[in-house]
Parts: sequence; structure tokens; C-alpha cells
Amino acid sequence: MHRGLLATATVGAMTVAGLTSLGATASATPAAPTAASYLVLADQAASASSVASGLRAKGATVTSVNRAVGLIAVTSTDSGFSASAKQVAGVHGVATNISIGSAPMRAKGPDPVEKEGAFDRSRANGTPKVLPAPPPGGDHFDGLLWGMDMIKAPEAHQVERGDSRVTVGIIDTGIDATHPDLKANVDVAKSRNFTTDIVAIDGPCEYAGCKDPATVDNDGHGTHVAGTVAAKLNGFGVSGVAPDVTLVNVRGGQDSGFFFLQPVVDALTYSGDIGIDVVNMSFYVDPWLYNCTGGAPEDSAPAVADQAVIIEAMNRALNYARGHGVTLVAALGNDHDDLSKPRPDVSSPDYDNPAYPWDDVPYQRTINNATCVDLPTEGPNVIGVSSVGPSGLKSDFSNWTTDLTSGEIEVSAPGGWFRDGFGTDSFQTRGNLILSTAPLNVLRATGEVDKNGNVTKTGRVNGVLKDCSASGECGYYQWLQGTSMASPHATGVAALAVSRHGAPDTTATRGYTLAPATVGSLLQSTATDHACPAGGVQSYEREGRSTEFTATCVGTPASNGFYGAGIVNALGVVQ
Repeated sequence: MHRGLLATATVGAMTVAGLTSLGATASATPAAPTAASYLVLADQAASASSVASGLRAKGATVTSVNRAVGLIAVTSTDSGFSASAKQVAGVHGVATNISIGSAPMRAKGPDPVEKEGAFDRSRANGTPKVLPAPPPGGDHFDGLLWGMDMIKAPEAHQVERGDSRVTVGIIDTGIDATHPDLKANVDVAKSRNFTTDIVAIDGPCEYAGCKDPATVDNDGHGTHVAGTVAAKLNGFGVSGVAPDVTLVNVRGGQDSGFFFLQPVVDALTYSGDIGIDVVNMSFYVDPWLYNCTGGAPEDSAPAVADQAVIIEAMNRALNYARGHGVTLVAALGNDHDDLSKPRPDVSSPDYDNPAYPWDDVPYQRTINNATCVDLPTEGPNVIGVSSVGPSGLKSDFSNWTTDLTSGEIEVSAPGGWFRDGFGTDSFQTRGNLILSTAPLNVLRATGEVDKNGNVTKTGRVNGVLKDCSASGECGYYQWLQGTSMASPHATGVAALAVSRHGAPDTTATRGYTLAPATVGSLLQSTATDHACPAGGVQSYEREGRSTEFTATCVGTPASNGFYGAGIVNALGVVQ
């Protein structure tokens, strides 16, 4: 069941790695020590097994070992475990096992940026009375996909629609593999779910062992992302940027929208091991908006230790995937922040875990760009993607940079902007957002679709669309905005690049391949140049935003801090 709100434990201690909440009892028998969960990072990946043995000798229970990066998950009832674990030979660092990432629709409620379109009541029935005509050969709702038009996807499809041997991994909240616009493209056999539902944050478990099948998405975010990348071009619903490539669900996010370090690392290394060509990462690292080497000045010692493990483990996992031929694409973030000169972080830690009383309430943190990173987008060899609206202007929420040497932004792509079109009828309408596939189970849980499959009044207000084939099979679609929606447009273009310019893989690891460096070069060299605004400053005050959103653009039309090398161009890549 999709949970829109974070369920807070009311008694006892609650951990976040599959451990049970334990409450106080009235029994005279002393309560058994509560087991806590930790992540231990070995100095070197090769020493993971010996480190695991050393941890067992300290009385810990080892629950998993990722030998690709040397990350070991353990539980222990020893309150001094962190200190004792550091005495084990070969240990690089120890962290409490808490969530390290969140898709923008997170456990504390819908992201106000991405769900802003839900407040648009200009079309009470949720569906335009007259649908715009789709491009020749396009799907029923393709006339609503202004983002596809912007990147010239319909024209690209006349040349290249993607090769089924090319695989795209979606590291997100899952993919609804039963959706009629996705099921033909999802490789169920290769798909994996690296998460386990946690009742305290995800709600009651739907499946035995709290382990969702790898064909399920109980949040909706991952399915939306997957549809933008590769919804089938079949005359039905919507089509994706690369409608004939293969999707693989490498799930790293909880039902609630949180991401944990271990599932994300496991998803990345698995992607490398099975030969995924491109992965999309529309999430960012939690509980810290920025992870800082040495911590921020205001951080406690445990917070500093946790961030050290997160940074090193994520960098190893990203390098491992890249080293195994995976092109890495990530959302730049929705904090309207200059990533080269970040504002103070007032949202971290954004996961309140009563089991770890240190730093469980957000506080203001001073962010030093030289030592702090927004992961995964500022991780090694990651293609960072900013967001633009239908006008082509940077979306008000999208991050940006004033340091063109930092490698923080490579390209831009359509991500939606609810407030685009100021002074016109399109201002603050959902048509400015991104339409893509939605899971029926999530829409039923939110009350937007009833048990009979009909879109409810709430669904119509929120713009939920339904399309049914001649055989009576129906798919559902919703509008979202964010850099999470921009990233899959770029990921789809990357998949087209591999399809068009790649070659059969002689190692037999993957069906088709193209070096990640070449893919990145193709995306940037073919992107459509976009100049900075006149005067270099973009204000959003007329759209109703505060001066905090005002952004300064530096650089040339060919390379600047708003758009990187430009807006991705599907036609340019395949030509």
C-alpha cells in the first residue's frame, strides 16, 4: 500500500534495516538488549570477507556482504559496537544503517514541488476535452508530451527507436511491470528488488517476508520515470524516448520513497555485474542533503562518521558500475540551489529515527562546497541533468551552478515547470508538467481511481488520465515535475545513443554496448545550445517565488551553469 505520510513509532526503539520495533513491557523480566543495524565499510573491497569474519568474532550478526565495494551489513546488541568494530583489522568506517536517499515523493508527504500541479483546478474533469493530435505514428496521448517534442524524440523515432539488446536500469521505487505501456519492455528475469519493506515507514507489508516482487511499484515515482525512458510506441497511452529498449527494475527505494545506502549500493553493483548499459538515478542522498567529508561544523561525531561511510561507499559503487560499462545519469536536484555555493542546509537530517537520538531533528548546517557533495549527482562520472519548462527556461526549482569547472551539470532536459507561461492561459496548469505512466495500485490507494478502475473526482482534479485499448486493457497516467522527470529524458537519449552507435558486446556480458565516456560525449556534443538569460540573472518573482529562487547564469550558449552543454537532443544523437 502506498503511504503518503511517515508512520512514526510511538513506543520503544525503531531501526531501519528490517529490525522490529521493541516496546517497553510491564514484565519483571529484564528486556533483552535491542539489536541495532550498522554498515561497515572495509578498507578494500577484497578484504570484505575477512572483515566480516572479524565482525562475527565481535558478536555481530552479518546480514549481507557486498564484495564489489566492501560494504557489510550487520546487527549487534552491543551499545559500543561502533567503537569495537573499528578495532577489527581492515575496517575503513562504521555507520548506523539509516536511509541515505529519497525520491522526491517522500515519506513525509508529496514533494510540494513535484505535486504542485495537483492544485490546478482549471480543468475539473482532469482531461482536455480535445486532445492535441499526436505526431505521425505516435501514441494517443503523445500530443500532450511537449518534452518529447522539445528533444525531437518523434523525429528521432523515424531513424532509431532503440535496440532491445540495450538495457536501462531504473534505480527507483520500482516499476509496475504489469502496466500495458511498459510490460513488453521490462525484463522481469533480470529485475531485482534490493529493499525490504519496513512497517514503520512503508506501512503494512503486502507480501511474505515484507519483500515486494521486482514487478511492483507501491510509490509511483519509479513507474513514471520508466515510462519517460521507454514506454512502448504502440498507438496506446504515451511513448518513451527510447520505446524499444529493455527496462530492468533495479529497485533501491522503499515504498515510502526513502533510499537506504545498502540497497542503492547493491543496485549499482548489480547493474555493473549484469551488463546494464544506462542507469537512471532520480533520487538524492539522505538523511543529509549534502554529505560532507569531515562533516559540517555543526555535525556531531556520529553524523561525521556516517557521512564518511556514505561518501566512500557511494563513490566506490558509482566507480564500479562505470568501470563495468554503465552510463550513470542523475537528477540535479530540486532545491533551487547553486551547487557551487550552496545555501545553509536546514533540512538535514530529514529522517527521524528514534533508535538513533543523535541529530534526528533538522538543524542548520554550514555547507562548504570544497568538502560537501550532493550524491549521486556530484559523484564520480555521473551525468547531472537540470530541468527546463515548456518555454525552455530553467525550472524555478532546478539546481544550477556558477562554477563551470566543477562538472556538476552536464546537460538539461524537460522536467516540467508548473509556473511556466506567465501571462498566458498555460500559467499554473498541469500541461506544463510531465505526463507518464502510473501504477493502478497506487492510484487506487490514493483514491484517484476506484475499485472498478474508474477515475474518481479526486483523480480528475489531479489530472489522472486513462487510456484503454481495443481489447479493453487500460493504462493510467499522471503528471509530475522535477529534475526527476528531466533525468529520464536524458537517460532515454543515452539509450538511443547506445542503440545507434554501439556494437555487440564481445564479452557476452551485455547484448549491446557503447563506452560510457562516448555516450556522455554524444549527449553533450549533440545537445541544443541554450543561452543564459539577458543580463545573466533569472528572477522568478513575477511567478510568485521569493528572491531566494533568483539564479545567476554564467557561461556561453554552448556551456553554462543553467543548461550545461544544452538541452538533450534525441534526433541529434541518432543522426
